[in-house]
Amino acid sequence: MKTINRNFWSNSGKIYRLLRLFLYFLLSLLCVLGSPVLAVLPHNIYSSSSLTNATITASPLQQGKILYDAGRFAEAVQVLQQAAQEYKQKEDNLRLATTLSNLSLAYQQLGELTEAEQAITESLKLFEGSQNQQVLAQSLEIQGSLQLAMGKAEVALITWQQAGKIYQQAKNYSGVVRSQINQAQAWRTQGFYRRAVKMLETVNQQLQSQPDSLEKAVGLRSLGNALLISGNLQQSHEVLEQSLAIAQRLKSHHDMAASFFSLGNNARKQQRTSEAIANYQQAIKLSASPLAKIKATLNHLSLLIESQQLAEVEALLPSIQSQLNQLPSSRAAIYAQINYAQSLIKLGSDSREKKFSQSPATNRLQIAQILADTVKQSHSLGDRRAEANALLSLGYLYEQTQQWSEAKSLTQQGLILAQATTTPDIAYRLQWQLGRLLWRQKDFTGAIAAYDGAVETIKSLRSDLATINQDIQFNFRDSVEPIYRQSVELLLQSQGEKSDGKILDKTRQRIEALQLAELDNFFQEACLEGKNVLLDQVVDKDNPNAAIFYPIILPTQLQVIVKLPGQHLKHYSTNITPPEVEKVVANLRKVLVNPTATRAVKTQSQTVYNWLLKPIESELSAKKVDTLVFVLDGVLRNIPVASLYDGQQYLIEKYAIALSAGLQLQNPKPLLQQQLKALFAGLTQPPPDFSHFGLLPAIKSEIDFITSAGVTTTNLLDQQFTSKALEKEVNSVPFNVVHLATHGQFSSNADQTFILAADGPINVKQFDSLLRSRDETQAQAVELLVLSACQTAAGDNRAALGLAGAAIRAGARSTLASLWQIDDESTALFIGDFYRELKKGNISKAQALRHAQLEILKHPNYTAPSFWSAYVLIGNWL
Repeated sequence: MKTINRNFWSNSGKIYRLLRLFLYFLLSLLCVLGSPVLAVLPHNIYSSSSLTNATITASPLQQGKILYDAGRFAEAVQVLQQAAQEYKQKEDNLRLATTLSNLSLAYQQLGELTEAEQAITESLKLFEGSQNQQVLAQSLEIQGSLQLAMGKAEVALITWQQAGKIYQQAKNYSGVVRSQINQAQAWRTQGFYRRAVKMLETVNQQLQSQPDSLEKAVGLRSLGNALLISGNLQQSHEVLEQSLAIAQRLKSHHDMAASFFSLGNNARKQQRTSEAIANYQQAIKLSASPLAKIKATLNHLSLLIESQQLAEVEALLPSIQSQLNQLPSSRAAIYAQINYAQSLIKLGSDSREKKFSQSPATNRLQIAQILADTVKQSHSLGDRRAEANALLSLGYLYEQTQQWSEAKSLTQQGLILAQATTTPDIAYRLQWQLGRLLWRQKDFTGAIAAYDGAVETIKSLRSDLATINQDIQFNFRDSVEPIYRQSVELLLQSQGEKSDGKILDKTRQRIEALQLAELDNFFQEACLEGKNVLLDQVVDKDNPNAAIFYPIILPTQLQVIVKLPGQHLKHYSTNITPPEVEKVVANLRKVLVNPTATRAVKTQSQTVYNWLLKPIESELSAKKVDTLVFVLDGVLRNIPVASLYDGQQYLIEKYAIALSAGLQLQNPKPLLQQQLKALFAGLTQPPPDFSHFGLLPAIKSEIDFITSAGVTTTNLLDQQFTSKALEKEVNSVPFNVVHLATHGQFSSNADQTFILAADGPINVKQFDSLLRSRDETQAQAVELLVLSACQTAAGDNRAALGLAGAAIRAGARSTLASLWQIDDESTALFIGDFYRELKKGNISKAQALRHAQLEILKHPNYTAPSFWSAYVLIGNWL
């Protein structure tokens, strides 16, 4: 191994975010739920046999299980293959079937899915006509996990349902619980969030009715982990506490430690650092298993480093390496070593504490040796997945020391291994790392190919983001988003001084792919289908007077790509960093909501106007553009483009404006005059627990304005507006407009994005499934969703992501919503004018919005942008 470069720590500022990716990946491996169990033979299988206990203990099947449980999967495969041959020769079909099932599971761990499928198929054939149904159910569990790994969630669901029926008949309640948790995972992977939640609720009810037992404690813990990954953090916490209480009553230290560990992960996810640390400490104290103890210790260490509790870090470090050295060789031990090395890198890169940057523990040579040892250990185990991970980490270390050749070689070795097995969650990170290295060496062609590969691999992982790869999902801003942004930066940089139409088109597609990935991350599942057809095709065909803007925030520039009618893509840029963009946007948003700050709005919004529009304003005029469509990025979503000022006029005074998430519109067409039928739900007074939202007395006037505009309405007002009542009306009343006049909040966290009904909040995921339930009974699409009086969460830079998520996920072709709550009476006037314009026909939704905003702007009491600019139109602007 070559000497690690001495200027390693000079790059500390650049590596901080990437380090978090590796750490979170490793931490997530410690929280796997709903895993299939190894198939085991029932004890009475031996009752009529002449085998001795010693022979049973030493059977090849048992040896394979021991190796599997120890994380020595490649060795387990070898032993199980030999066992299969032995049982085949003896025509012992039951043991052969069981062995093949376990062989499939071991193959899955190694990413060898073809071999895994062959083994489980052969196993299940042997069960035909067998009376050993519980062993069959265990094999079906293993088959279901394989089917889910291969992207066949619907088939996996059927398989797990079959296993569940067998367990139910056998009164094996642990098996029933396990199969139901797996089924919930399959439902969720397909996007059926509500069904998944109902399934988990059923599991919870069944567990509650059972007496205390270790099986119940384990079942509740599995449920708590499932809820944690689903994002139901509060319910997860409650269930894990129940699991802990049972384990304490039964005095099972092992299960107490496991529950404390899961509670630590839950608290960490909720950013309750001190609580998480206390739980990890309890897990360490109670763990008898060296592996369980070191897992909790490493989570504790990384959290201490993350929260800058460096004195505690110093006290914890001495014991860790000795604990690691005592672990038997296994995948879990290798991952623990990598986890430790990444924590040391992060600790050493913190220049605020010289004692750590110069400490022997954080010496780069020592870290390199730790990682090199993990490569050797994984290779000797024959565990290609672990070896690919170890090479990824060691290559990353060399990247940070600027030893490009060695880093590239290690990364390529890892990529070959990852691609030889089915391990896309490792492959995409290796492709990304290779792309960075090639870019650094000015190999633009190779770097672009590597980044393209990483993006394509991420696409293949979409349905897994909510199941297998929680690290990707929960740490999107560290592990996925940078790939898209760096890829865009690389593409634009590769053009040189002259624009390249093909590269700009590819860049624009990458921006749209980022929008889709952000929404997947918001909902924590692959819930949307992106289309290959681009928005400008809709423009050229149906709205030739529209222009589309794609601004994207890059590390040193704000780039803007523009599609003008009938022209090739153009692009321009402003040299400005993301923190500077965030500062300007935050200040603008602050003055926008203040009715007395009109002068400040004009000054500050002109800055943003100059970024986004000034370079192309003359061409917009020459092309007679009347509608601007923006695919906004990051914090730019938090301000209404209508309020931008060019020095003489607001943008809304010149153009109709709409927003898009970059996804293809569904059958874009204008609303027809005779088709306006609205389902209206309003709440003038919020529920007691949400009294801080205030009263909305003008909602009744809002209804009057809508009906006076000639729109047919079905109304749910105040106590009539409950979630159940809304669901009932959705499934029984014909409508193409849903108008919700109630408080609500948009957040970058789906769990904190909701609308208020009389019986409490309706979460965005619940609202989505509620609206989509009508698809089975109503042929008419929801053309327009209006969210009146909702607002983006204060202090959340990405709150408008929740607005985009609600708009797209609800299935409405267009959504009109407010970025902040505005004056109740001006809202009623605005809504009335908007519907009157729509009712006239021959006008687009974007133009109707513009008309309503201009009418409010002209009103003597409401000229300030805080009154008229808050509303934005998302989706189909026609």
